[in-house]
Amino acid sequence: MVDKNIHEVVSYILGIISIVFAFFNPMAGVVLGIVGLIQSKKEKSDLSKKSRKLSIIGIVLGIILLIISLVITYYLAKNGMGSLPGFPA
Repeated sequence: MVDKNIHEVVSYILGIISIVFAFFNPMAGVVLGIVGLIQSKKEKSDLSKKSRKLSIIGIVLGIILLIISLVITYYLAKNGMGSLPGFPA
């Protein structure tokens, strides 16, 4: 049998991991945050509320960093690496 708190613990761990992954791989941070958010809605406890906040923070950070990386990639693709100041060409 599955313990009832397993959803709380899993969502808490996924919330923390989503924040960490948002800095290294933003898309993975968003996906893990969404999975953690879904898992946190299965229980209504104090730990579940904390994990919901962590998952939302992971999703928001992941989306912001994903947008920033897309803007930087577009800029570098359009103007080339030589347009960066101080970049040896």
